[in-house]
Amino acid sequence: MRPHHVHNMRLLASVALVALLAVGTAGCKTTGSTDTTGSAALANTPRSEADWRNDAQAYGDRYRANPRDVDAAIRYARALRGIGQRTQAAAVLEQASLHNPHNRVVLGAYGRALADVGNYAQALEVLNRAHSPDQPDWRILSVQGAVLDQMGRPDEAQRYYESALRIVPDEPSVLSNLGLSYALAKDLTKAEATLRRAAERPGADRRVRQNLALVVGLQGRFADAEQIARTDLPPEEAAANVAYLREMLAQPNNWKKLAGAKQPIGKQRIANSE
Repeated sequence: MRPHHVHNMRLLASVALVALLAVGTAGCKTTGSTDTTGSAALANTPRSEADWRNDAQAYGDRYRANPRDVDAAIRYARALRGIGQRTQAAAVLEQASLHNPHNRVVLGAYGRALADVGNYAQALEVLNRAHSPDQPDWRILSVQGAVLDQMGRPDEAQRYYESALRIVPDEPSVLSNLGLSYALAKDLTKAEATLRRAAERPGADRRVRQNLALVVGLQGRFADAEQIARTDLPPEEAAANVAYLREMLAQPNNWKKLAGAKQPIGKQRIANSE
């Protein structure tokens, strides 16, 4: 696999991975100062690695001074994820959940962190405690759906997305996850229709459009996929993404590779594209 292709595929990673981290990105839209998975209000602001490292230092100092400080723990964990230290982020949030066992913000963040490191069954258990049937949180429902997609259970995942959409009809991040879930189930027609619906909604961001480009490309319509990708990417990067996708689809067992990937292709901000 050529290095520049690895780099350029960061926005067109495997269907499975985009759907999951969606777990914390498209699947968790920030409202107010902190959302239910612990993403701060600046979540949608582009961040450099230097920014994340500065945050890790500042919030790490606060957290070490007082491990019971919920805000410090969540922000420190988020910064750790920003610099790729996902296992350490999960460990920080595990301690925060022990100190604050009924804090739903902490539980949401911890569940997402567990999903980040592949502990899907435990993630679902924790996320179930992050909200309740009488007070459902659409963000958590979307996260739960994405985790189930990662576990190869798209039919169950889709029920969670549909529950989320009953709370926030036409929310583009949830529609994007749902569309990718249909793609995992190999229903590309329904996947494309759902992602087009997501892309047309106010607030749809580049991740939604790149997911649409991915699904269009999976159907062999590479020129259309490249045109969609160019909405947000430089022409050469959009072309490289589609060229790599074409190359991947030409290989044997391509669906198995797409649906079964356990790590992103390339150095993803996955999530820290929040």
